[in-house]
Amino acid sequence: MPEPLRRDVRLLGSMLGDSLVEYGGRELLEDVERLRRAVIDARRGLVSIDEVAAIVNGWSLERAEQVARAFTVYFHLTNLAEEHHRIRTLRERDADPAAPVKGSLAAAVQRIREMGEHRLAEVLEGLEFRPVFTAHPTEARRRAVVTAITRIGSLLEELNDARLGAAERTELERRLREEVDLLWRTALRRRTQMDPLDEVRTAMAAFDETIYRVVPRVYRALDAALDPATGARPPLARPYLRFGSWIGGDRDGNPYVTAQVTRDAIAIQAEHVLRALENTCARIGRELTVHASTTPPSAALRDRLAAARTAHPARFAEIAKRSPDEPHRQFLLYAADRIAATRERDADLAYASPEELLDDLRVVQESLARAGAARQAYGRVQDLIWQVETFGFHLAELEIRQHSGVHEQALAEVRAGGPLSETTEEVLDTLRVVAWIQQRFGERACRRYIVSFTRSADDIAAVHELAESLERPPVLDVIPLFETGEDLERAPAVLDGMLEIPAVRRRLEATGRRLEVMLGYSDSAKQLGPTTATLRLYDAQEALVAWAARNGVRLTLFHGRGGSLGRGGGPANRAILAQAPGSVAGRFKVTEQGEVIFARYGQPQIAKRHIEQVTNAIMLASTPDVEARARQAAARFRPLADRISEAAERAFRSLVETEGFAEWFARISPLEEISELRIGSRPARRRAAKGLEDLRAIPWVFAWTQTRINLPGWYGLGSGLEAVGEDGLEELKEAYAAWPLFASMLDNAEMSLAKTDRAIAERYLALGGRPEMTETVLAEYDRTRSLVLAVTGHRRLLENRRVLSRAVELRNPYVDALSHLQLRALTALRAGVADDAERRRLEELLLLSVNGVAAGLQNTG
Repeated sequence: MPEPLRRDVRLLGSMLGDSLVEYGGRELLEDVERLRRAVIDARRGLVSIDEVAAIVNGWSLERAEQVARAFTVYFHLTNLAEEHHRIRTLRERDADPAAPVKGSLAAAVQRIREMGEHRLAEVLEGLEFRPVFTAHPTEARRRAVVTAITRIGSLLEELNDARLGAAERTELERRLREEVDLLWRTALRRRTQMDPLDEVRTAMAAFDETIYRVVPRVYRALDAALDPATGARPPLARPYLRFGSWIGGDRDGNPYVTAQVTRDAIAIQAEHVLRALENTCARIGRELTVHASTTPPSAALRDRLAAARTAHPARFAEIAKRSPDEPHRQFLLYAADRIAATRERDADLAYASPEELLDDLRVVQESLARAGAARQAYGRVQDLIWQVETFGFHLAELEIRQHSGVHEQALAEVRAGGPLSETTEEVLDTLRVVAWIQQRFGERACRRYIVSFTRSADDIAAVHELAESLERPPVLDVIPLFETGEDLERAPAVLDGMLEIPAVRRRLEATGRRLEVMLGYSDSAKQLGPTTATLRLYDAQEALVAWAARNGVRLTLFHGRGGSLGRGGGPANRAILAQAPGSVAGRFKVTEQGEVIFARYGQPQIAKRHIEQVTNAIMLASTPDVEARARQAAARFRPLADRISEAAERAFRSLVETEGFAEWFARISPLEEISELRIGSRPARRRAAKGLEDLRAIPWVFAWTQTRINLPGWYGLGSGLEAVGEDGLEELKEAYAAWPLFASMLDNAEMSLAKTDRAIAERYLALGGRPEMTETVLAEYDRTRSLVLAVTGHRRLLENRRVLSRAVELRNPYVDALSHLQLRALTALRAGVADDAERRRLEELLLLSVNGVAAGLQNTG
């Protein structure tokens, strides 16, 4: 562990230890330390796993809860320390301006320039990155916990300032102790169910604290990479980020997302972005003190000032009084007033659209530039222009999602002309709200309507017909979502049918033949296993790219990836470079879910780095050189991949289709108890049934993660690799070295295997009472681990990723402690507890440990 990180972890850990003593006496700290030493010794082979379990089982349930809370809080503090070390490392890497950081925008520009300036121009012309925030319930922390951690992080940042004096340091340490103690005393899990608007407000924290401020910094980095004279000339970088959101719009299987919720969600988003724009415009106005004598206003600006003075004489007189002979300042302060009026719905002063605000800002910018104040024109004023272009007055493009079956039922009722059910009325109300949003904020604010489980073009036509039945239909881009293996194979045929729909043809004509298609990673992986799902998705991408070329369509693929490896997650930049050739073409759209939102966008430096890495990958993946190499590798190794996939799918299906599998899975994992964490508004199942097919992918992955098996991330791959045979090992190694898709698939499996603990997993599996299934799962684990190491050439898991490997190794013993506590509770609950009070205490211990394991592994669903 690097020394600065070790120092921070020790400091925070010591403060937590002091809080434990103050709360429960030295005996509590000693019990925590006793378990900590035992799990470390167990990893070293010095004590048996049974001896660790005996320590945990010897405590009262109250003591077990306290110890579980201690380890959970420790992980929150450790995660924070690691996050701050990442920021330190990023700053150190960025110290040399002459050497672009790997994965940065500067590195991408430099590399593509070597291919020719025309290549760079082609890539930049269509560049687009669309992260879409979703409310999938994978953020296990309460908002109060996140807020407490944020305060601790701010104090830790201040404490790391080498310029501090002794008195300042002492005071900061006192405040840090106070906040650590508060975190220890704060309830770690929610006691009430979240509703969709809670989820909207939670996401706003990432926007307020990070995203709004980071966006112009990203554009500035690209502009500087294109020409170092950024800020003293018109910008070369155009805004290419477009944020989307399903939060408050995704109603597939969530009865709590209603038309009113969607309307409220966009109102909350607008409130936040308009406040941010107002504050920024007012701040720049106050700071832009250029005098008319040094920087005379242009004729266009003088005209705008005269019009403002005539329209609102009293208001403008007050501004002019504060800013005499400072026309640029006056107009920006007046613009800030108008943004405030837009937020407050004051029609007399409000802007009608973000385009109207942009026009005003560009008049100011052009006036400054004409007066020779280029740095004032293309500095902070340009940053504000970029922010308005990116966020508009709506912040993120709110997307609607609903199940195809709901539309089928609604359309049948509308056609019948009789009384409409409550469900159908809700569908129509949602479409009316989309029309209202478009009238209030413009078409861009909400026009995408995603149809989950699209099986045919009729599913798309149904939404258009429902919309057209309204008195004032909204403008819609209806997007098919292909999720199962069969649906992915049918995708091109469905799109053929879509071209026959008049409403689709009209939208293609209006948008320059742009079309969006969404690919679902979660359900395909749950159905087919991780290996086959990865290859089936790749095939779908290839087929859709070919279809788009045949039909003259500019296709955008929307990747419904989860945060976890079992749901299509993993490092985003590597995933982009592993896409089918031609499928990126400068455009990448992806879901950002749950804990991933705060992991990637919770800190400005980390958010900027993440966006740069993704953009770097989008740019490189869109070049003919990279596409050609990927195409050659795919053609060469695809027969090999097919052999792997066939055996991998057979192994995965053999497991999940075993009679009684769903019941067995529910016994060995905290699957049914996870819903009690109240980490999201959406139910864990689409229907009330208990079958595996109705279980959502998130709790499926979350539960496996808790058992320390991580089965959705690797199961079946070992059987697939084994099917190639020993004679094929060299070809497998060549595929790993040459084909980005194959390398990404094995690297992600290796990560998942590294977070698996075989010995503890065996204890969870034993709860199912089916030894033959335990043997099957563990045999596949051993097979996969051995063959992944053989193909990658690694002597141990994550050998080529030292920082990550070390982090996993250091965390694993502490996660073991929480797993033993969870096993104690789960074992007792599965055995049956007659006493209600004892059962409640066991459930509390179980849920605390679930929260802690999620924090320790930094992975939920």
